[in-house]
Amino acid sequence: MTDASKSPNGELHPSGANSGAASDAGRTVLVGVLGGIISAAGYLVYTRLPDEQRDRLHRQVRGLLESRITELRQNFNI
Repeated sequence: MTDASKSPNGELHPSGANSGAASDAGRTVLVGVLGGIISAAGYLVYTRLPDEQRDRLHRQVRGLLESRITELRQNFNI
């Protein structure tokens, strides 16, 4: 620790004024890149599924969405 990183009250401060913003931006980019890689891998797996498994997956997703939409409509009295 250097004296430049200490305030007169003894509190510690980061050496760069924007170091928090820079690390947040770096993390955001990292999460975006990882998300892209994971979604691309998921798409590759999905395209290699046999037709019957894709149809079953579609039915499951449709059922999940329909139940969620029904739940939301009941909650909001639509």
